[in-house]
Amino acid sequence: MPAGYAGKWNNSAGRGKKADMFEAANIREWRGHDVVDLQGHKIGALEAVYVDTATDLPSFATVTVGIPTRHRLVFVPLDQATVGPGYLKVRYDKKQVKDAPSIDTDGELPAGDEEAIFKHYGLAYEPGAGGERRLGRR
Repeated sequence: MPAGYAGKWNNSAGRGKKADMFEAANIREWRGHDVVDLQGHKIGALEAVYVDTATDLPSFATVTVGIPTRHRLVFVPLDQATVGPGYLKVRYDKKQVKDAPSIDTDGELPAGDEEAIFKHYGLAYEPGAGGERRLGRR
């Protein structure tokens, strides 16, 4: 397990809930590790973490899914996610995550598509006060 990780993410996808959290010394150390659902079913591999631009806390992750010649990146909230030896466990079902809005593996998330990601998971979406993006890649 990468250094600096244990416990739960404390972001609640921007909903202000509190949970125990141990932040990473370097979040990039988790790239490529398995992402699993609550039942332990592998969803894919962690590709990147997106922070809430208002708080700079981890909010969503992108997960590489698909067959080797047709990979894509799906978004999953990190609220109540937990980490274990070599994996990140999210509270969302594998099917729901795989059906989430996605981007190409070399693509970027258009600002106009952010709201659809939040809605897919039943989360409230509010852009910044000046209309700025809600998610930033780290």
